[in-house]
Amino acid sequence: MSAASTVSQPAKALPVLLAGLEAGMVGALWMLAWLGLSSVWQRRSFWGPENLMATAFHRDADIAAGFGAGTVSGLALYLLIYSLLGALFAIAMRDRLRPFRLLLGGVAFAVAWYYISFGWIWNKVMPTVASLHVVQATVLGHVIYGTALGRYPLYLSRLEGRQAAVEGEFATEAAVPVVEHVASDPIDGGTQAPPVE
Repeated sequence: MSAASTVSQPAKALPVLLAGLEAGMVGALWMLAWLGLSSVWQRRSFWGPENLMATAFHRDADIAAGFGAGTVSGLALYLLIYSLLGALFAIAMRDRLRPFRLLLGGVAFAVAWYYISFGWIWNKVMPTVASLHVVQATVLGHVIYGTALGRYPLYLSRLEGRQAAVEGEFATEAAVPVVEHVASDPIDGGTQAPPVE
């Protein structure tokens, strides 16, 4: 084994991006599960955070008390934003930090995003979300989200493992020699190639 093969190669951008999307999606689902449970403990609807986020599309409508038509759009907006944030985090942190520091970086990134989004962006774009969210539960939800972000290398190793397996299958197929069989034609005594399948 040469010294060049033992040096770790930097991860390619596309698998890192996909791993970040996956980590962001998983983190957003865990965060929303926490926000739903904390809403139930406060005797509100489990779907309250999603219904609040749905006010981005349904500004004039009342906030639904339970699962309603707007809940799906609020859930989709959460998943879209937080998945894209996961991809951004993964690309920015690619091969830069060790696992524990990456976990801390993910939590710091998520909490910073909370203060930027709920303190500034949503105040301008969706003031209902900024004023009606539960601060403590949402901050803790972002800590949970950041923990999932810091684990994106696990998803990356799975993607790279699958990619290596697929490349190995193609290499095996390419290495197998193809032998054509020639069959003789009993009518004219000549030879012909087998039919192409």
